[in-house]
Amino acid sequence: MTSSPAPARPLGPVQLVESDAGLQTLLSRLHGSPLLAVDTEAASFHRYVDRVYLLQLSSRDVTAVVDPLAASSLAGFGELLADPSIEVVFHDADYDLRLLEREFGFRATHLFDTRVAAQLLNEPGIGLAALLVKYLGVTLDKRYQRADWSARPLTEPMLRYAASDTHYLPELRDILRGRLEEMGRLSWAEEEFELLEKVEWSTAEPEAPWLRMKGAKALRPRQLAILRELYQWRDATARRLDRAAFRIINNEPMMAMAVDPPATLAELAQVRGVGRDLFERRGTELLAALERARAIPDADLPQRLRPTRRAPDPAYEERLERLKSVRNAEAARIGLAPGVLAPNGILEGIARLEPGTTDLSGIEGMRRWQRELVGEKLLAAAKSP
Repeated sequence: MTSSPAPARPLGPVQLVESDAGLQTLLSRLHGSPLLAVDTEAASFHRYVDRVYLLQLSSRDVTAVVDPLAASSLAGFGELLADPSIEVVFHDADYDLRLLEREFGFRATHLFDTRVAAQLLNEPGIGLAALLVKYLGVTLDKRYQRADWSARPLTEPMLRYAASDTHYLPELRDILRGRLEEMGRLSWAEEEFELLEKVEWSTAEPEAPWLRMKGAKALRPRQLAILRELYQWRDATARRLDRAAFRIINNEPMMAMAVDPPATLAELAQVRGVGRDLFERRGTELLAALERARAIPDADLPQRLRPTRRAPDPAYEERLERLKSVRNAEAARIGLAPGVLAPNGILEGIARLEPGTTDLSGIEGMRRWQRELVGEKLLAAAKSP
């Protein structure tokens, strides 16, 4: 355990790069560095389409914030990401990597993720703020966690907040990597990092998004039609205004209108969650959406497809409970969260294996380090009477 935080490099004046020439100068300075800490700031809390509105970069000597809206190309940054001689450090890389791949086609080839490292070290707090306080004695300013990073100009406090997300990562990486080595878990982390390098943005929708809203399962066909119409109206409005959908109208009033649709503006004004601004600006649009749903013929109403349920299988349930018991005991012994050692989805896959199976390599999502660590015990638990 760390008895006291190590002194951190102070964050000096923050360099804001907002020109092609400035970006090229910065990338030239970073090119020879063996390590590069990276973070992005998007604006999903404010905008309809999430994109990279800010890019933070830190080597061991340089910290800068890049305004990608002011650069004609970030190709040079993409080259740094793809350079296998440069270790790229993120905290919670998954979404950043997906966003960079979708927007620019960039991929990283040599990763270190401090959040993943913290999970494998069984840290009680795996957020960046908690780790920086514990290991470096640095307290992050939380005021800008939901800032609108698409807004310009950026204030000095916003820039310092953004820069702090990468400035301390090289030192934090060193500490966590050292602990992984001490505990014999570095190879576990390296396998996780290799998998992260393959992530990409997915547009697959297994089910219409309005069907996944809380409460939709209980709605009748006509109510589902109303919810669908309201959802489509909100989505189109949010897209047109480039505004986060919940800033148009929240899910709760949409669900309330699906259950008990207002027929007049006066009734609409009484719906909880329909504020004055929404009522005055878009009340007639909402009523028109409700009217469209009412006009749908009964034969064309949406039906919620019920998932096919497996037949009761007491033997499978018993195997799964044995697997959970063994997994939980091993997690406590090793010092890992049960869901990190073996998520329930992995246990379900093992519980459904054919009797006599001895190979777990086909279990979806199961890592090599997990198989080596607890594979034999889980197989034994699955076979026990």
